[in-house]
Amino acid sequence: MIMKQQKMESKKIFIADDDEAIVDATSMMLEMVGYQVRHTLNGATVQTALLDRPDLLLLDIWMSGFDGRDICRRLKADPATLNIPVLMISASREIRESALESGADDFLAKPFDMDDLLEKVAKLIV
Repeated sequence: MIMKQQKMESKKIFIADDDEAIVDATSMMLEMVGYQVRHTLNGATVQTALLDRPDLLLLDIWMSGFDGRDICRRLKADPATLNIPVLMISASREIRESALESGADDFLAKPFDMDDLLEKVAKLIV
């Protein structure tokens, strides 16, 4: 399925995760199918980084001192960022419900299959 994905050259994804290996692997996969990808390893920079209006935010729940659910609540409360879809990711599967309650549009548990990631991304980016 990975190679069957259509090119999405105009679509921008922003990844916020403090695990550099996850960011590298995810970025590489998303870029391979044509998405434009930017990232941060620091939860403090997420809101500022969204000023260029990505089409999707891939947000880790636990980012070195920052709770992605709090970041998501702030983004969804701000008229400038409330329409950016948020796909929250976490190694803790039990957090799914609280991630969705914080305003995330979907949730993906780590470790995740790249086909599952691409499928969720395609559903969220319109």
